[in-house]
Amino acid sequence: MVDTPTPGKLYGVGLGPGDPDLVTVKAARLIGEADVVVYHAARHGRSNARAIAAGYLREGQIEEPLIYPVTTETTDHPGGYQGAIDEFYAASAARLAAHLDAGRTVVVLAEGDPFFYGSYMHMHKRLADRYDTTVVPGITSVSAASAVLGRPLMERDEVLTVLPGTLSPDELAARLAGTDSAAVMKLGRTFPGVRDALERAGRLDDAWYVERATTAQERTAPLRDVDPATVPYFSLALLPSPAASGSMVSLEDAVVERAPGEGGVTVVGLGPGDRSWLTPEAQQALAAADDLVGYTTYIDRVPPNPRQRRHASDNRVEAERAAFALDLAKRGRRVAVVSSGDPGVFAMAAAVLEVAEDEQWKDVPIRVVPGLTAAQAVASRAGAPLGHDFCILSLSDRLKPWSAIEARLDAAASADLVIAIYNPASKTRREQLVQARQLLLAHRAPQTPVVVGRDVGGPDESVRITTLGALDPETVDMRCLLIVGSSQTKAMTRGDGTTAVYTPRHYPG
Repeated sequence: MVDTPTPGKLYGVGLGPGDPDLVTVKAARLIGEADVVVYHAARHGRSNARAIAAGYLREGQIEEPLIYPVTTETTDHPGGYQGAIDEFYAASAARLAAHLDAGRTVVVLAEGDPFFYGSYMHMHKRLADRYDTTVVPGITSVSAASAVLGRPLMERDEVLTVLPGTLSPDELAARLAGTDSAAVMKLGRTFPGVRDALERAGRLDDAWYVERATTAQERTAPLRDVDPATVPYFSLALLPSPAASGSMVSLEDAVVERAPGEGGVTVVGLGPGDRSWLTPEAQQALAAADDLVGYTTYIDRVPPNPRQRRHASDNRVEAERAAFALDLAKRGRRVAVVSSGDPGVFAMAAAVLEVAEDEQWKDVPIRVVPGLTAAQAVASRAGAPLGHDFCILSLSDRLKPWSAIEARLDAAASADLVIAIYNPASKTRREQLVQARQLLLAHRAPQTPVVVGRDVGGPDESVRITTLGALDPETVDMRCLLIVGSSQTKAMTRGDGTTAVYTPRHYPG
């Protein structure tokens, strides 16, 4: 009686993007322990996978090169290209099965990750149901490209889309326009179509080209500058994180269209929301810019211009955003830093000027283009509550202590000023408005009119008139602005049943 050997084990082992030092410890151990090492190769016999793993091989191992019968050329196989490839995969799986049936441990080498556009998966589909199989993940080319560029792939709630360049330019353009970050694989002959899709999606100026990341042949460049004739298959297009691009982009890579000293920073107020409130001067400044810099929500309000670069970032990195804009301008770029409302009211104008005190940016021209403020917009919807002396305060204690806010509220209330309150509450700041209301009630009658405007000028606009006594802080969030009347502010019912609020221009003697 002949003993039947226990079947061997199959491993699909990811080698990472190309640098042998990026092979995982587990992958290196399994390669060294394997009885049979398998790798794919073109008809010239050279294998990128074997080259990466060469330092981990040992003497006495069986090597099984799987030579593709066809890559991009034509074939006389009766089933065409797909028929030739299917036959090749079936024959390759049979070769591996023979080793496994003989009790040998088989390691199939895979560039990047075995299940990420990898050839190993074709062996896995044919063998995993018959043999004990383990897949060892590897670092993908997408992660490697992000690392060599020094640009994050995604941040917070952003969406990353991975696409094959073999899709039609129409489908690629639609998908690229609807995602935050993207990687487009399988370039080579598809590069012209991918470039066209990026341009049609308004994303070309944000796209980067990465070739053979982490290897000695590595090449990176703005994608728009790449000659299609020089693009190999082992390359990709990358759209990094929009939120991080404002502070993470390498300024040395920026294309400078004018000499240093000819650029400048224009801080532009977009108004509170409605495009009809954007001033002609602001429109001109946006149209003239090479680069737009700002909080993601505000950048999204500016219609895409394929000529411009857009550098969106988180709302909490004002200083970094200002420094980035000033550096771009120093290198000759015309930069528009966008703000909601008026850039000089709790917005980016002060941040830019504060950072510009640094000696390195003393010669960068800075211009501020005003915009309609949120206070003016809310007031206009209610009537004329700002008809007499008023002040503007923010309840946010992120950049100043609450004690200073209390002192200013108390002074404004004592002076009987109408008060426009920005940043009244947020998800994590609920108590400040409660305290502010109590402080104001110490100086104002409960029937004092209060205007609560939310998203005025935006799609979710609402305006309601209440009183200081009836104001419920739980109904107020960060998208609201409050206008608290003075002792003279009046709320009157009009003939159509609506309420108008105004503050008379005269004050009792």
